Amino acid sequence: MHPAPRALRRAAVAVVLLAAAVSCAPQPEEPGEPSSSAGSTCEKGELATRTSGKLTIATDEPAYEPWFKDGKPANGKGFESAVAYAVADRLGYAKDKVAWQTVPFNKAFAPGEKTFDFDINQVSISEERKKAVDFSSGYYDVRQAVVALKGSKAARAKSIAELKGVKLGAQVGTTSLDYIDDVVRPAQPAAVYGKNDQAKSALKNGQVDAIVVDLPTAFYITGAEVTDATIVGQFEQQGGTPEQFGLVLDKGSALTSCVSRAVDTLREDGTLAKIEQQWLSDAVDAPVLK
Repeated sequence: MHPAPRALRRAAVAVVLLAAAVSCAPQPEEPGEPSSSAGSTCEKGELATRTSGKLTIATDEPAYEPWFKDGKPANGKGFESAVAYAVADRLGYAKDKVAWQTVPFNKAFAPGEKTFDFDINQVSISEERKKAVDFSSGYYDVRQAVVALKGSKAARAKSIAELKGVKLGAQVGTTSLDYIDDVVRPAQPAAVYGKNDQAKSALKNGQVDAIVVDLPTAFYITGAEVTDATIVGQFEQQGGTPEQFGLVLDKGSALTSCVSRAVDTLREDGTLAKIEQQWLSDAVDAPVLK
């Protein structure tokens, strides 16, 4: 038997060396888990945060129920407070390593450098807002709803067409206001308010016939704040992609992929569903306005 040509011997050695290299290569992490490899940008507790070793989370003041409880975001109670701490935990930051900051709703997604690592404040993800900030994966699927005083003309509306002749109001910069302008298209311009508290006061005082808010807030308003009000109905989702709330980050933030991965993991393992059941269980079906 003749010996193999030198070129074939070299090729065989190369194949062996390649196989050895592959067998020694690090295996990929499980999906949804932050990487634990040295120098990883998602290494738990060692992210490139605003303050080393701390995670700074922002929201508006007052912090409304059912998203927060007793106006205290740091107590871990309420849907968004619970979500924020769950995300922080996935990122490797215990409760005592989380610092809260007050940032007005509109300022959270306005252009410019942010003072927080992420903001959580019922901010709907939109292509327009993505021009100025980054968003995490969605942590809550949103429906918008109409709230009116019981016995009013607006309260008797069964369709979008029947809302066109009433005076509607909503908070500035919200998708609630977008639904008024783009879906209802009322005969008179919507009343616009700086905060939901002002919109609720206008409803109480008869300055508007109805206001538009997200569905869980509508249930809280009618159940605890304006008890002589009722939920007229909810709007269907517009388009193929559901409206979602997302965590807001600085444009181009190094944390965006890590935070999104944490949110995705919370959704996949059922944590988000459990938090929603605990804090938003009253937000059940309401009539759909078409």
